[in-house]
Amino acid sequence: MESYPAVPPIWSVESDDPNLAAILERLVEVKKGNTLLLQHLKRIISDLCKLYNLPQHPDVEMLDQPLPAEQSTQEEGSSEDEDEEMPEDTEDLDHYEMKEEEPVDGKKTEDDGIGKENLAILEKIKQNQRQDYLNGAVSGSVQATDRLMKELRDIYRSPSFKGGNYAVELVSDSLYDWNVKLLKVDEDSALHNDLQILKEKEGMDFILLNFSFKDNFPFDPPFVRVVSPVLSGGYVLGGGAICMELLTKQGWSSAYSIESVIMQISATLVKGKARVQFGANKNQYSLTRAQQSYKSLVQIHEKNGEMLWHLCSGRMSGLVKMFLHLLRDV
Repeated sequence: MESYPAVPPIWSVESDDPNLAAILERLVEVKKGNTLLLQHLKRIISDLCKLYNLPQHPDVEMLDQPLPAEQSTQEEGSSEDEDEEMPEDTEDLDHYEMKEEEPVDGKKTEDDGIGKENLAILEKIKQNQRQDYLNGAVSGSVQATDRLMKELRDIYRSPSFKGGNYAVELVSDSLYDWNVKLLKVDEDSALHNDLQILKEKEGMDFILLNFSFKDNFPFDPPFVRVVSPVLSGGYVLGGGAICMELLTKQGWSSAYSIESVIMQISATLVKGKARVQFGANKNQYSLTRAQQSYKSLVQIHEKNGEMLWHLCSGRMSGLVKMFLHLLRDV
């Protein structure tokens, strides 16, 4: 939590095993102190070893113990000046600290497979977050920030990203506002041909999307809209909003990755036979209009259920089945 270490960390387990849940429940017995996190880890490791009849490493018992006198003295001597300048709530900054992870026993770190330029972007984000924290201007939530950092890392090491299928840029270095360029669409589609013509005319051969994330991401979907060029078809609504159940609360799942959403949107534009509207008024796409279209779409969906999505996505076979089902009931 943002109030850590004043409030103990919250632990959870992705398992239905009641024994594992019981292990976490026993953490409330751990007394609060300067080594609370280490005490929790010590208890968890010990209980798991007992549960699975595994030998426990001797060092586990030393997790929450103070450093030996010699080591402690050396570290105090080397960091004495730094300690005087550090704020009292230094522990609260752990979440925002930049730390280079060294490989342990040949294991991969979370930054493996990411290019230098993108690593620099990740580092800049962390530095900005840490500075915002010091200034008391933290934006977003820890949960959303962690997930978005993971999504960005996964994208940076993705073969589709490295292969130039799409590109991602953070708007004003904000982790909560992304511009995504669809650089490649199905080469057999009319949309692909339109983008080639657009390149000749305007020097731009990609579709620019904007992803806006809220503090409760990943439990709510991002708001996605087309920024340019102006399209017809492809389930693109007024202002650039996109008609996809995937992008609503009803159709969204926190398990979806951002890359999968990007690829799905690309496929949906082609499936919906999107075409570039050459000479169209570019000002007709705006955030305000897109939000209004999306809001209206969701309200209609809530009243009419799945029928709207069958009409919007062109799944007429599904619509026919619904009507047949209704007629049968009558």
